[in-house]
Amino acid sequence: MEEQVDTKRAPYWKQIIFVLTAGWIVIWIYRTVLTPIYPIISDYFGGATDAQLGNISSFYFLGYVSMQIPSGLLVDRFGKKKILIPGFLLFGLGTLFVAAASNLSLVFVGSVLAGLGCGTYYGVAYSLTTEYVPADKKSLATAIVNSGTAVGSGLGLVSSSFLVGEGVLPWQYLLVATAVLIVVMLVVFRKVIRGEKIVKQEPATVKTDSSIKDLFKLPMIAAYILYFSTLYTYYLIDTWLPNFLETERGFQGTSIGVASSLVFFTAIPGALLFSRVADKIPHKKTTIIILLEISAAAVLFLTITTSNQTFLIIGIMMYGFLGKLAVEPIIISWLGQFAPKKSIATTYGVFNFFGMSASVIVPSVTGFISDTTGTKVYAFYLAIGIIFFGTFIFYLINKVCQKKEAEAEITEQSC
Repeated sequence: MEEQVDTKRAPYWKQIIFVLTAGWIVIWIYRTVLTPIYPIISDYFGGATDAQLGNISSFYFLGYVSMQIPSGLLVDRFGKKKILIPGFLLFGLGTLFVAAASNLSLVFVGSVLAGLGCGTYYGVAYSLTTEYVPADKKSLATAIVNSGTAVGSGLGLVSSSFLVGEGVLPWQYLLVATAVLIVVMLVVFRKVIRGEKIVKQEPATVKTDSSIKDLFKLPMIAAYILYFSTLYTYYLIDTWLPNFLETERGFQGTSIGVASSLVFFTAIPGALLFSRVADKIPHKKTTIIILLEISAAAVLFLTITTSNQTFLIIGIMMYGFLGKLAVEPIIISWLGQFAPKKSIATTYGVFNFFGMSASVIVPSVTGFISDTTGTKVYAFYLAIGIIFFGTFIFYLINKVCQKKEAEAEITEQSC
């Protein structure tokens, strides 16, 4: 009976893609829903500084990042479903805590709780795609899953700037609505994601050193550095672009959310296009990654140096098309070839730990730069420099690996 039902459904890997995309939508609604209304949040709490407002995101990402490696280890040991569902439940509780907060300190506490809960998601998501999605569709599938981040970001930005920015609803109501969506996702996860039989591994102290070395091969170190550089810029845009457009480029009301959301919506076709290309020519993934990183940094530089709103919007759209959401699926699928088979979730947890460390730093650093200099332009210059530095390191390490392979006539994995 159960097998007959299964045959009528879409293949499990397609169900996974749908569910994981929906999960990212909900997570990113939460992440972006407050950023367009920082001035309103500031007034509500008695005049918070930019640095304090930046801390709302920084505390969330502190919780998120601190869970990356532990959640990866827990997923590899106990299974994805047993870690994901309690994590999303904690995410919902943290969201409601923020909505009920009477002062900024309580907002920070709720943000940390929400971040801890969301911290279980990344390792689960990309270990599922790595294990179940066919090899020739991995980059494209990852891009589709990542498109949930773009849709969620757009929904969060537009709904917040319109409903709260125009005075239709208090900001707390949007967080309550997000908590309802989290409950819906808990039901979906429970019904769709399969349980797993985890084979207990014999404890072996000898394997510990080798397993750590497996997580820090040269190509993987290159990916960690590059991912940090990519996410530093992305989370600068995610947390501060709406405020930058309002306070330094003259955007007002709903136009703030609409203009900011273009980064995320134009990322969807870019991600699908470049991921498809990367799947077609997998031996060129490194080149595609480097070209996308350099192009995104160049476009962002041109965007922030113009005061013309039309050119600025075009630049925002081009960065979305070429930036983080376009290159991330390719980096993730490229990294998959080096990941130890018995610790895929741990590998992606370590990878995301290094990348998401940027998200903890950038909101507060940008707020500090803004308070000190009176502009956020210098924060964007810093981010662009970090992208170029990370891409250069990625290029150098890959060159070293290629040289070693040529000299020893061995496979990439042994680098």
